[in-house]
Amino acid sequence: MATLTFLGAVGEVTGSRYLLEVADDEGGEQALLLECGLHQGGSEADVQNARPFGALAGTLSAVVISHGHLDHAGLLPKLVREGYRGPIHCTRDTRDLLEIMLRDAAFVMAKDIEWENRWRHKAGKPLVEPLYDQDDVEQALAQCEPHPYGQPVHLPGGVTLVYRDAGHILGSAIVELSVPSGGRQRRLVFSGDLGNPDSVLMEDPEKVFEADVVLMESTYGDRDHRPLDETLEEFARVLEEAQEAGGNVLIPAFAVGRTQEVLYHLSVLHHEGRLKQQLVFLDSPMAIRVTELYQKKRKSLNRDDLKVLNVAAQGDPSQYLPGLRLTRSVEESMAINRIHGGAIIIAGAGMCNGGRIIHHLRYNLAKPATRVVIVGFQAAGTLGRQLVDGAERVKLLGEEVPVKARVHTIGGFSAHAGQSELLAWAGAFRNQPRFYLVHGEPGAQQALQAALAEADIEAEIPVYGEKIEL
Repeated sequence: MATLTFLGAVGEVTGSRYLLEVADDEGGEQALLLECGLHQGGSEADVQNARPFGALAGTLSAVVISHGHLDHAGLLPKLVREGYRGPIHCTRDTRDLLEIMLRDAAFVMAKDIEWENRWRHKAGKPLVEPLYDQDDVEQALAQCEPHPYGQPVHLPGGVTLVYRDAGHILGSAIVELSVPSGGRQRRLVFSGDLGNPDSVLMEDPEKVFEADVVLMESTYGDRDHRPLDETLEEFARVLEEAQEAGGNVLIPAFAVGRTQEVLYHLSVLHHEGRLKQQLVFLDSPMAIRVTELYQKKRKSLNRDDLKVLNVAAQGDPSQYLPGLRLTRSVEESMAINRIHGGAIIIAGAGMCNGGRIIHHLRYNLAKPATRVVIVGFQAAGTLGRQLVDGAERVKLLGEEVPVKARVHTIGGFSAHAGQSELLAWAGAFRNQPRFYLVHGEPGAQQALQAALAEADIEAEIPVYGEKIEL
């Protein structure tokens, strides 16, 4: 029998990793890794990321990645660093995203380690090494094998892979694996991150109708998002209030997906005459590169959404959002903080656990006129989660800063399916597969499990290290 072991994204949203072990024709065993994600959110996440892969790096036959977000693919260079030299399967657009995401992750990591080792050296403590470096990233990219949606790919052990569009971000995929087990082919379906149908630029997630085992994300398993029209009205109202109060608007940037969607909506508001702010800063080198990639990959995006932009800007992409300023250098980023009000600042990172947003929060959080707009999921242990939970003071760059700004969570911009969409996707299966809920915090998973039970769909919540037979 083939087995699947849960090695990550159980009881939490990040750190995706699952081990598939399949008997081959010669009586041996093939090990395939589904996802290789980074844990995000506090010191415990750092400890988990630092754990060696051990023998796994040398025994794996293949790695399969659903999409380019770091919580699904961010430890690929570490796996390579520890000796893995087999193929890394992904979609074509994911391969292009990984080139941006992983290089940026290695760069940021190197800077963080450099700062940490300075105080370690002064304190006489042992120095630390990064999880991986740029050479490891280049090796991982060289091992990537990109595939289009819908094309069967033959993997070791008689396993067949097919990617379906998950509608989450550029290149995101639902993973279908046909696996020999118990004398017949069993179908394992991993949802990856399912997109929010209300999101712009992406197509709706594809439905899958046959499976024996389903791993389904449950990030928003406990709630639905607000309808898009209400979300846009709330967003426009927050922007208008900030302008009237004379404050800046800070939007922590998820570089892939959310940033491009927010820019889309700002462009629409501009052409409707409803955007009062004259300056919009995209202050994230990675988000800038990803936005340029989205522009290059226009054929992969939703045509109807692009048509709206083209009509509004009379076919001239430079007029989508004329007030947009791309700040690539540190000096340009620092200059933004001389603007005391009237600007929209989109800066990395999305969960406020690093990047340029930290500096903008330091300069603006104590000002009552400031508005902080949260547009994506904030994992437990992150600064973004503290702000969402109503923290009155937060620690930024070594100092306590009072939170006087107003914090707005606009969930309708989420790139994830809400509970109703998850239920509809699960209900499309014609047979009765076994469901396992992953990528969710316990409360969200339990709520989704109960909602599925009401629809006569049984779902289990796995624990770390649990092994099941297919």
